[in-house]
Amino acid sequence: MNLKVGIIGYGVMGKTRHQAIDELKCGKVIAVSEPNNQPEINGLPNVDHDGIIKHPDIDIVFVCTPNFLNKDLTIRSLNAGKHVFCEKPPAFTEADVAEIREAEVKSGKKLMYGFNHRHHDSVIRMKELIDSGEYGKVLWLRGRYGKSVTADYFNQWRAKKELAGGGILMDQGIHMLDLFLYLSGDYDVVKAEVSNLYWHMDVEDNAFVILKDTKTGKVASLHSTMTQWRHLFSLEIFLEKGYMVLNGLITSTMSYGEETLSIARNRSTAPAATWKDEVTTKYTNNNSWRYEVDHFFDAVTKDQPVVIGTSDDAQKLMRIIDEVYKQKDF
Repeated sequence: MNLKVGIIGYGVMGKTRHQAIDELKCGKVIAVSEPNNQPEINGLPNVDHDGIIKHPDIDIVFVCTPNFLNKDLTIRSLNAGKHVFCEKPPAFTEADVAEIREAEVKSGKKLMYGFNHRHHDSVIRMKELIDSGEYGKVLWLRGRYGKSVTADYFNQWRAKKELAGGGILMDQGIHMLDLFLYLSGDYDVVKAEVSNLYWHMDVEDNAFVILKDTKTGKVASLHSTMTQWRHLFSLEIFLEKGYMVLNGLITSTMSYGEETLSIARNRSTAPAATWKDEVTTKYTNNNSWRYEVDHFFDAVTKDQPVVIGTSDDAQKLMRIIDEVYKQKDF
């Protein structure tokens, strides 16, 4: 099937998705939409958003735009009979996602969200082990995801609530929350402290989130911050019979360090725990972009459900984010 693709938003993410499509040879990008007044970009016609959505030959629309556009462009593309891949966040609220899901059902088309961290090889390995039951049930999770931003951040759309929908939680912490749900299931209690103590913007620079599942008792904690002063990614999962610790994440800049997964059995009896018991794997390649796009195109070409990054996943995630933002005090 020779699927034709249009990309709305041809910045870093649009180009990243284009590269993955080309590498997989799963489709052909025939037009892009980027508001820079250039008639062509990389030899492709640069049209307005409607030019992509209403293009008679385009089967799939990739939405790679600033957050405030995601909901509207996704619904319009679905209503136009296009399959849609949209970057995170899906929208600003759970109610927004409910509207999107109505359009999805009516269209009968595929919709997938770009929660890219699920597709890293390290996370895939963690998911396999958790689902196997080899280490028992998940007891608790702890995630830290932080970075430092520069003063010009004030001039970016991400610093404006009306354009971004939120601050560091919506920008970066959303990925960690998504991993919590993906690796350990849903949570029904949300407690949070959200602040903007340093940057003093109308969006948060820190979010401390505690989640609890009252059915199982499992708890997850997240610290999402833009006052880390160094980039950091750390995800710890402790289970009945062992643990998994993922430190670092492969990115284009490698600013989060090497992606290293450490796994060990629990050691609750003497002698005391020693580091030599851990099995450590370092991941040197970032295959996530290809895996993610491949999963979406498989769903389209084989007419099978999207399994990873569904609109249901998105709605559960935004339900938690809604509850977090209800608890902010600024």
